[in-house]
Amino acid sequence: MSPFELAAPSSIAEAIALLEEEGARPLSGGTALMLMMKAGVLRPARLVSLRNLGLDRIEANGSLRIGAMTTLSALERSPAVRKGWPVITRTLRTLSNVRVRNVATVGGALAHADPHMDLPPLLSALGARVKLVGKGGERTIPVEDLYAGYLETTLRNELITQVEVPALGKRGAAYLKCTTRSADDWPAVGVAVVLGDEPRMFVSAATDRPTRIAGEAAIAGLKIEGDLHGSADYKRHLLKVYLRRAIDEARNAVH
Repeated sequence: MSPFELAAPSSIAEAIALLEEEGARPLSGGTALMLMMKAGVLRPARLVSLRNLGLDRIEANGSLRIGAMTTLSALERSPAVRKGWPVITRTLRTLSNVRVRNVATVGGALAHADPHMDLPPLLSALGARVKLVGKGGERTIPVEDLYAGYLETTLRNELITQVEVPALGKRGAAYLKCTTRSADDWPAVGVAVVLGDEPRMFVSAATDRPTRIAGEAAIAGLKIEGDLHGSADYKRHLLKVYLRRAIDEARNAVH
């Protein structure tokens, strides 16, 4: 691993200023970043820690507001999340392992833009929006609009500071994934479904980003990405199977 400077700003404005300099990258949980640095894929000259910015709060008052530095384990254990958005709690229980969830953060999981992640398709289906802050000010966009492709985001030298999830209400929701090894492995496919007046269905892992579909018929037109977890044809078949299962589970989960 190449040597690097570690900065620990105490305000968002200071963090953004530090990230403007060439070779700087934000550090949240670091679970993916450190692996990429050890592999030599990334060689940042400076890491800007986001730990001192007060972005680790969970607030539930109608909608759910999650600070970007909230760890996955804190979100998993939150009584408010378990009561109002139980699908998030269920999903987190098989997201990687306990050691990773204790360190990885919500903002980091979204910003990494790996299509095999579980939270992006689920939060997209839930209609969640992310608050972004950069040199040019703040903006808020739907979670699905964060992604431009495999490991590519639409961030413009910005930080994710918060995720807001609308009230689930009486809508039924489910997230299912098919793994080829253990239950917490990277998925071959992931399917998130939220049923209501306007059903929202998103697929992932088989596509290069969380992708909204209108139903099973839409799967035929998807560009499927084959990888070590399965061929494109295999994943297309899995998507059809898991979409039906997710719809059934969401119907049974109606509040």
